[in-house]
Amino acid sequence: MIKIDNVKKANRVKIETVIKNLEKRDITGYYAENKEEALKLAMDLIPEGATVGKGGSETMNQIGIIPILREGNYTYLDAFASADPEVQKETKRKTFFADVMLTSANAITLDGEIVNIDGTGNRMAAVIWGPDKVIFVVGSNKIVESVDDAVDRIKCDACPPNCLRLAKKTPCAATGKCGECLSLGNTICCHTIITRFSSIKDRMHVIMVNEPLGF
Repeated sequence: MIKIDNVKKANRVKIETVIKNLEKRDITGYYAENKEEALKLAMDLIPEGATVGKGGSETMNQIGIIPILREGNYTYLDAFASADPEVQKETKRKTFFADVMLTSANAITLDGEIVNIDGTGNRMAAVIWGPDKVIFVVGSNKIVESVDDAVDRIKCDACPPNCLRLAKKTPCAATGKCGECLSLGNTICCHTIITRFSSIKDRMHVIMVNEPLGF
């Protein structure tokens, strides 16, 4: 039987390696033992009165940050508060001009490269250029050795559950295996983005959590 304590210890070593390598990329890394610590760290990084946007992220839902943003002294841009596609699109556009962007990573390498696959691209557009502060919350299950491993992980472990969550009719939703589909309105792996350096000081912050979170 695998001792959970040893898995946590090993994951901590991996996270410390990731954080060290994020620093050389001018990205600030933080260690959180669990989702409660991750929530506190994230909230400490968000100024009172800030306008906050969020990409599609099961991790953010799991750490419990959304009710706090809705009820607190923040302007939270919730693209899915309305069922109207036009309202959703406009809210996503506003996210580009938010003070803070919240998201996760689909994968992160031990060398500190952040890899994401996006459907429409609104999430990664804001990460690349837009809000003055970007906060990633990343579970230990997202750590991989290389960029190639990151893409493999995303196609195998992230895309299928996300397609099921979004009711997409894709090969991976039916079989669990990526079919490199090109289906309008269904394909969610349209853009592959590798963040290897932050060109703006103190803009990107990555909270690494020593437990599995998200897809």
